Amino acid sequence: MNKFLENLGVQSYCFRNFKDNKVVAKMVKETGLNKIELCGVHIDFLDISKFKEVISIYKDEGVDIYSIGVQYFSNNEKNERKYFEFVKMCGARYISADFDINKIFDCFKLAEKLAEEYDVKIAIHNHGGWHWLGNIQSLDYVFKNTSERIGLCLDTAWALDSRIEPVKMIEAFPERIYSLHLKDFIFERDRRPVDVVFGEGNIDIEKLVNKLKEINFQGPLIFEYEGEPENPVHPIKKGIENFKKKI
Repeated sequence: MNKFLENLGVQSYCFRNFKDNKVVAKMVKETGLNKIELCGVHIDFLDISKFKEVISIYKDEGVDIYSIGVQYFSNNEKNERKYFEFVKMCGARYISADFDINKIFDCFKLAEKLAEEYDVKIAIHNHGGWHWLGNIQSLDYVFKNTSERIGLCLDTAWALDSRIEPVKMIEAFPERIYSLHLKDFIFERDRRPVDVVFGEGNIDIEKLVNKLKEINFQGPLIFEYEGEPENPVHPIKKGIENFKKKI
């Protein structure tokens, strides 16, 4: 099977209006996928007592928890260790992440320590032009001051929001691209982003796929669509179909 097809998943935030994990798992299967990146909408990552129950729900429905996030790192080992305990328990290998700029170097040091201990990759989510980790200059500084335990979860739409072609981010950090959020935007006249089906906005899927093949990308490809929270399955399926046509 094509490696890209094996690594396709969906972000649980797409299903944020559905709080029952069994319902969410079934909706993931309805998209044709069997992997999920689980976010805090569907589990409290600080409540270890709920871990086994939630993991069992997805396992019973045939859905793999591929990664978690986006998790906030603020140099709080008591809390952040719980993220890694969940990942260990469910068998995931990735955490998409954000970092507190006010504690930046301590945050990195702790995150690297825990990532090494649990054998996990941490992938920074570039959350747009408004965010301090949304541009190539800041990310370049981060990667020059961290180990390879910390890389990038390239959100394709938020790259556009930063006025950066996603392929340019891949070219800038080919060895630090650990996961992708496959997301697409169009923009209003005032530059407000609007979610659209993946491949029906400003993302050039063929160009993106070719660049991922060029760097031999092997990580998670996570679909994310926030435009229709009451009816997410159909537009996600359309985005998956658009992607598959180009691989």
